[in-house]
Amino acid sequence: MRAVLALGGNLGDRLATLQGGLDALAATPGLDLVAVSPVYETDPVGGPEQGPYLNAVAVAETSLTPRELLARAQETENAFGRVRTERWGARTLDVDLISVGEVVSGDPELTLPHPRAHERAFVLVPWLQADPDATIGGTPVAELLAGLDKTGVRLRADLTLRGPA
Repeated sequence: MRAVLALGGNLGDRLATLQGGLDALAATPGLDLVAVSPVYETDPVGGPEQGPYLNAVAVAETSLTPRELLARAQETENAFGRVRTERWGARTLDVDLISVGEVVSGDPELTLPHPRAHERAFVLVPWLQADPDATIGGTPVAELLAGLDKTGVRLRADLTLRGPA
C-alpha cells in the first residue's frame, strides 16, 4: 500500500530532526520511502504563539497495517523528544499519517485520510511536490490546493533532506 506521512517541527535543530525522523522511518521493516518532498518553512496554524516550522512529506510503500504505521510514527516522534502538553503547540517532531492506501477510518485514534489534510497548505504543497498525481479521498491534491491560501508556505531551496536511495 502507498502511505503518505507529513513531518514537521519547530523546536531545536529543525532540519536535523526532520532528517532523523525520515531516517528512522526509512529503517522500519516493511516501510520503503519512494519520494520525499523539498523542505518548506511554514507559519504555525492554530495554537499558541510559536516559531515557524520546517515541513516535508514522505511517500512510502508499506506492508504495515495503518495501526502499525501509527505506532511507528509515534515511536519516531518520541525518539526525537516529542512532548504532548498543548494541542497545536510547539514540537520537536510531528509525524502525521495522511493516508494509507484507500483505507478509510473514523476511529478517533486513527482517522484516515487525515481529517484536516485537505485544508492544510503546509501538507498539500510538499505532498504535491513529492507526488504530482496525489489524490485524497478521490480528489486531486492539486485541485484541493488551488482553493487554499499558500502565503504561509515557503520553499527552503537552501535546505535538503536525504530521501530514498
